[in-house]
Amino acid sequence: MPAETHRTTPVGTGESLLSVRGVKKVYASDHGSVEAVRNLTFDLRDGELACLVGPSGCGKTTLLKCISGLLEPTEGEVLLSGTPVTGPPKGMAVVFQEYGRSLFPWMTVEDNVELPLKNAGMARKERGDLVARSLHEVGLEHAGRRYPWQLSGGMQQRVAIARAIAYQPRVLLMDEPFAAVDAQTRADLEDLIRKVWKDLGVTILFVTHDIDESVYLGERVIMLSSSPTVVQEDLAIDLPAERDQLETRSLPRFTELRAHVYEQIQKAKKAAPQGSSSDTDATEVAHVG
Repeated sequence: MPAETHRTTPVGTGESLLSVRGVKKVYASDHGSVEAVRNLTFDLRDGELACLVGPSGCGKTTLLKCISGLLEPTEGEVLLSGTPVTGPPKGMAVVFQEYGRSLFPWMTVEDNVELPLKNAGMARKERGDLVARSLHEVGLEHAGRRYPWQLSGGMQQRVAIARAIAYQPRVLLMDEPFAAVDAQTRADLEDLIRKVWKDLGVTILFVTHDIDESVYLGERVIMLSSSPTVVQEDLAIDLPAERDQLETRSLPRFTELRAHVYEQIQKAKKAAPQGSSSDTDATEVAHVG
């Protein structure tokens, strides 16, 4: 297939809800500075679902922490509705990969989902309505009085997602949330995310190392270079709006898009400088510095 059919321009029409502007992150260590993220700029529109992929160690998690206000960029800024993000903003929620650590085992599913709402001082009735609605959205309305340790890994991740959407965020950040579950559960959770996205109209930035997942889920795939990181390509995914695990993944266009993303990631790997840091290394350096 001709190369030009792959190439697209970034989705840039409409007003940006989330803007990442020249974000750079440098960690200090006993051996000198480590540049984890060099210069990242992109926008997400209100109601958009974008996936972020890149080689291992390219700084995806570091970037997500900067976007969520958990880390302060060395340079650049993150804007939510035009307001600079200087700490965790009220309109944003994060779902991490290690769902087991984010749930309190001594609290019921309902109590886990309700906790951020209670901490925010929300009235009891409103909290109850939101918890019930969120558990229904993720298919766990029957499991509210159970404990996380009584649930499968996939169900525990559904609880984490329910807790995030109960908070009614405008932006939902997801950091490789399905990496620790089996293939069938992963497929079910992918379809759940698209359902939540359509039902609630939330803007989602989904970080993943899985190329097939990024193409199946997203309206866009933002591809990062190796560390120190820049946006290598911003690709619109022109698949049907309604997607099915079997039919969509069998489409010739899905195969073409997947191959293109894979090719770009391989190019990024080959361009990586010797001794470049990984996300894990960068986190360890941050703790030392």
